[in-house]
Amino acid sequence: MPGSLLTLLSDFGLRDGYVGVMKGVIAQVNSDLVVVDLTHQIPPHDIAAARFSLMSAYAHFPQGAVHIAVVDPGVGSTRRAIAVRIAEGVLVGPDNGLFSGVLNQSPVFAAVELANPQYWYIPQPSATFHGRDIFAPVGAYLASGVSLENLGPAIAPDSLVQLPLPTCKQTETGISGAIQAVDRFGNLITNIPGTLVTGKLWSIEIDRLRVVGAQTYSDQAVGELVALIGSHGWVEVAVNSGSAQSHLQQTRDLAGGPGNPVQVVFPSLT
Repeated sequence: MPGSLLTLLSDFGLRDGYVGVMKGVIAQVNSDLVVVDLTHQIPPHDIAAARFSLMSAYAHFPQGAVHIAVVDPGVGSTRRAIAVRIAEGVLVGPDNGLFSGVLNQSPVFAAVELANPQYWYIPQPSATFHGRDIFAPVGAYLASGVSLENLGPAIAPDSLVQLPLPTCKQTETGISGAIQAVDRFGNLITNIPGTLVTGKLWSIEIDRLRVVGAQTYSDQAVGELVALIGSHGWVEVAVNSGSAQSHLQQTRDLAGGPGNPVQVVFPSLT
C-alpha cells in the first residue's frame, strides 16, 4: 500500500508560485504528509530530462512512496492523466513518456486514467495547470490510503507512452547506445549500463571521437574529456571541471543531447 510520503518533480522552477500552490493543495487533503522536492529545475517541457531524473531517484525512497511528476507540454490536450502502481510505490502524472524510464526497470502492477473528479481539486480543472487540479490532490489521496482503483478506469500497461530513445544493443565490437540525458554539469549520460563495462578495458565513441574509459573525473587533466560510470550507474562522458556538452558543441559542433548515438568499444574486439 502507498505510504505517507510524496515526492514532487516538475519544470516549474522556483520563481513563480506553482510549486507552493501544489503543496497547498496537498496539505488541504492531508497536512500530515511528508513532501519531498526531487527537483523543479527540469528544463521547460523537457520530458527526456524528467524521465531520467525520476528514474534515477525513485528507488531511493521508502516502499510505497507516491511520486508526482509534472512536465507536461501536452496539458489540456487528449493526453491521459494517469496513476501507475509499481512494486516501489505509485507514479502520478501525464502519460507522455515521462514514466517510461521507471517502467523499463519496474513492471506495472496496475494503471488507471484519472477520470474521477471526486479526487480532483476542482470539478472543472484548468486547461493549463493539471499539477494543481489533478495530480497534486490525487497523489495526496493515494498517499493517504485511497485505492488506485477508485481514481478511474483501468488502462492497459502496454498502452502507456514510451519515450522514443534508441535502445542499448550488443554489437560485434562493443555496445551501441545513445545519450539519454544531460545533467547540469554538462555530463552526457548514456543508456549503457555501467555493469556492462565494469572490470574491462573500454572506450566510448561519440561523433567519431574516442574517449578512454576511466574511474574518476580526475583521471584526466582539467578540461579534458573522460568516460566513466556515474553514480547513477550509467556510462557517461564528462569533462574534468567542465562541461562535455559545451566541449563537443565548441570543438565538433555536436549538440550532445538525448538521442545522439554513442558506441562503447572493447579493444579486444577491434
